[in-house]
Amino acid sequence: MSKIPSSGFGRARPVFLSTLLASTALTGVSSAFAADTGGIETVVVTAEKRSEDLQKVPLSLQVLGTEKLEQLHVTSFADYAQYLPSVAFSANAGGGGLSDPGFANVYMRGVASGGDGNHSASLPSVGIYLDEQPVTTIGGSLDMHVYDIARVEALAGPQGTLYGASSEAGTIRIITNKPDLSGFSAAYDVKVSDTENGGFGGSAEGYVNIPLNDKMAIRIVGWDEHDAGYIDNIAGTDAAAGIVNGVRTYPNGPFTISNAPYRKNNYNNVDIYGGRALLEYDIDNNWTVTPGLMGQQTNAYGSFAYDPTMGDLKVAKFAPEFSRDEWYQASLTVQGKLGNLDVTYAGAYMDRHVHSQIDYSDYSYFYDNYGSYFLDNNGHQINPSQVVIGHDHFTKDSQELRFASPTDGRLRFVGGVFYERQTHAINQDYVVNGLATSLSVTGWPGTLYLADEARSDTDYAGFGEVSYDLFPNLTLTGGLRAYQSVNSLKGFFGFGAGWQTAYGYSSGELKCFSPDPIVDRGPCTNLDATTTEKGFTHKLNVTWHVDDDIMLYATTNNGFRPGGVNRVDLNGVHAPPYKPDYLTNYEVGWKTSWFDDTLHFNGAVFLDYWHNFQFTFLSSNSIPFIANPGDARIKGVESDILWKATDQLTLNGSLSYTDARLTHPYCGVDCTPPNILAPKGQQLPITPYFKGNATARYEFKVGDFGAHLQGAVVYNGSSWDDLRTVERADTGKDPAYTIVNFTTGIAKDNWELELDLDNAFDERAQLYRFSECTPTVCGPQTYIIPNRPRTVSLQFSQKF
Repeated sequence: MSKIPSSGFGRARPVFLSTLLASTALTGVSSAFAADTGGIETVVVTAEKRSEDLQKVPLSLQVLGTEKLEQLHVTSFADYAQYLPSVAFSANAGGGGLSDPGFANVYMRGVASGGDGNHSASLPSVGIYLDEQPVTTIGGSLDMHVYDIARVEALAGPQGTLYGASSEAGTIRIITNKPDLSGFSAAYDVKVSDTENGGFGGSAEGYVNIPLNDKMAIRIVGWDEHDAGYIDNIAGTDAAAGIVNGVRTYPNGPFTISNAPYRKNNYNNVDIYGGRALLEYDIDNNWTVTPGLMGQQTNAYGSFAYDPTMGDLKVAKFAPEFSRDEWYQASLTVQGKLGNLDVTYAGAYMDRHVHSQIDYSDYSYFYDNYGSYFLDNNGHQINPSQVVIGHDHFTKDSQELRFASPTDGRLRFVGGVFYERQTHAINQDYVVNGLATSLSVTGWPGTLYLADEARSDTDYAGFGEVSYDLFPNLTLTGGLRAYQSVNSLKGFFGFGAGWQTAYGYSSGELKCFSPDPIVDRGPCTNLDATTTEKGFTHKLNVTWHVDDDIMLYATTNNGFRPGGVNRVDLNGVHAPPYKPDYLTNYEVGWKTSWFDDTLHFNGAVFLDYWHNFQFTFLSSNSIPFIANPGDARIKGVESDILWKATDQLTLNGSLSYTDARLTHPYCGVDCTPPNILAPKGQQLPITPYFKGNATARYEFKVGDFGAHLQGAVVYNGSSWDDLRTVERADTGKDPAYTIVNFTTGIAKDNWELELDLDNAFDERAQLYRFSECTPTVCGPQTYIIPNRPRTVSLQFSQKF
């Protein structure tokens, strides 16, 4: 690869950079910079939808390339997210937890209210892309196995102009390695692992690249991974939750249940397998067609959270828990030229099915004052234990056509049109065994509550960015996106008519306005609503190339998240839709190269205002309601540094400081003083004040072998998981944690053998805390989703 242009030591440094370098103790090692190194290789990115040198892109952008992903042994979202300081995440408590990766809610720059993840609520605020196509889904990000990946790009801040809806706070792009016409290549990796106080795991993955002729090549990738469990389902005791020696007693009855049939050590194991194929056809010198197909299935078992009152990594569960997440995406990318314009068409269709079951007996216990309501067909009171059986079907159809002018002109532009339609077929079945037919949802024996709904989110947009060089080293860029979004939700939700009549619940069959179900197998229809919105997002950027090695920029831009349909309001009647929320960003950043291009120091300072943010909370009938009750201010710093100290030693690190706070009291609907749920100035949830990481890698020779030593440290500050004061007090705070990973290995010719020690000091990080129902009710039984305990692995790799 080519090197980044450099002018060496003779270039004067701005005062603020000299001061900052001094403060980080780098000025005391100038002799090391002078070591005979080849400089840092150029990293080419496509964050602005054209190929550019990372150091010339005027936005806060962190990149993990192929080599870095391999060195860090990244295989999943959770692996790479820890090395992206602007990225935070939380588990979707109803979906198996973070370790079942498809159920993580992703956030950037502190834009999080803690109320996301419900199937009928807000869309995500961070867009996830696979190559050119969006793969963002509500209720948890689509997490693909990371292997043979060119790079992961994390675009921090609103990307409303080029990426649109659900890129309100940022965008994460996973770019795959493409077919290579130049020759045959292949590789495989085999790994075995042992988790502390857990089980054994392993994986096998590989790819092959085959030129079919001088115009066509295919690249095929496959993987099969088993992640060992480390949480035990035991005969434990949690008096606050009515559990003694693995037996739970419901006071109203009384009734007892035992988890004896389900007790097992290390029962939260995961199996992941899938593949990807891309075909590249160079029609001529101007046009290339790349169709692709990728699919993956993830089977997760057990719970990925533990109950701290029962001991470390221990839990008592009273029904089988699992999720099966399977998806595929078919894509087509066409690239070519019309005159001097670059033309790109990117289309894709994604289909995702999730089948899950969770133990819902916590809810039954903490709401046991309703236990006398649960009767069988003979009028006798029954055990109120519940399980929730879920079937979710997602589809996403996306189409984009864009044009870009040559990059060497004084006036440059990129623009196009975009269409996306995503659907979500929702079936959530709350089952109580033996429940009377008269109390069940009609046609669903034993179903206490049913959500059988169809959701659709459609987006239309036209977008463009224009750049003009005012001077050879000063560029002005303006961008605009005009959009229209359509959200609809229809079907049935609620209780059976008998339950409503007997106990006065408002949502359910008695609210149906049509006896005919318009979705699936619901008993009738009580929901059919649509909302449409139009709007604009903007961007204005000034970029100053001080010289070949230093670039400064200033940006103001905004991003948005579409609104949607509410099912009911707090009084149990249909409510107005919730509105879009917007993030307005003011940012100043720098990209710099130093000492013959052996040091890169990049960063950004930002101030964001989050207007009328969407927040989901439970109505009086435990039905999610979405309002736009809040405003927040977020300020922070993001920075990363890469230093190739010698040909053998490379050091890099990145960090973020994020201060995200309410600018007005949060109060839901009624803002009279007794109803204030969070005061002005309260810290937003999920994102810590500080997050950072550092990696050191030393490569050397041992006889005829190449060898390396690597250490990586990840720090994550403390954070809350709820915005509201009382609820966060009930579930508690996630404390700060530090994870240390070590790697060593040897290589010769085309093979490599590596020994990894992940979480070397067995730090028990608390990634997320939750209770199964409203925290003020179920708070006494708080679950904690941890990181994986210390894991030792041995990996053999070979390339051809």
